[in-house]
Amino acid sequence: REQARLKASVVEEDTEEWQKDPHFTGLERVGGVDLSYIKGDDSSACASLVVLSYPALEVLYQDCRMVAVTAPYVAGFLAFREVPFLVEAVQRLQQEEPKLQPQVLLVDGNGLLHPRGFGIACHLGVLTDLPCIGVAKNLLQVDGLARDELHREQVRALQRSGETFPLTGTSGKVLGMALRSCSNSSKPLYISVGHRVSLATAVRLVSSCCRFRVPEPIRQ
Repeated sequence: REQARLKASVVEEDTEEWQKDPHFTGLERVGGVDLSYIKGDDSSACASLVVLSYPALEVLYQDCRMVAVTAPYVAGFLAFREVPFLVEAVQRLQQEEPKLQPQVLLVDGNGLLHPRGFGIACHLGVLTDLPCIGVAKNLLQVDGLARDELHREQVRALQRSGETFPLTGTSGKVLGMALRSCSNSSKPLYISVGHRVSLATAVRLVSSCCRFRVPEPIRQ
């Protein structure tokens, strides 16, 4: 119910001037968020928010702290486990260094590519009202999407960095894009809309932030 209620607020289009510019003129700060768990302990995690300059991708701000995760991991409900810590990190930044607030957040997880069309990148976007992009390393198998032979074939066809193919569900809806993010990794990223950004802009921006497979704001 909570996901359905919040989903009504998701904006799937570009809302910012810089998003409409082919060179992203006006974009100066890109954030990345992630929760990393201690091996063998799924209740202790490090919640991280890093803000990088754009286009130089130099670290301007970082907030990493250990948190005690109490909600269990339930597939499709990751946000209820992780989002509170990420919202707190964004709020701390807004209080301590308001000039460094990111203009867009790259989230280690999915956005619209989700069983109910409301993954962690949508959830965080709606709660913070920041443009958010879902960047996942693995394909979430929803709406008929599967890591089958056809999918593997499409992945193999991505020869150069920046090449993509759409993730079209059996419903006919394009839920995201598979992106080959760098030439020395053949594993794609799965990009989906979180909030206040179009899919085309999301893919272009993530691609421009990649020196390695994982985009710098999340990698840092």
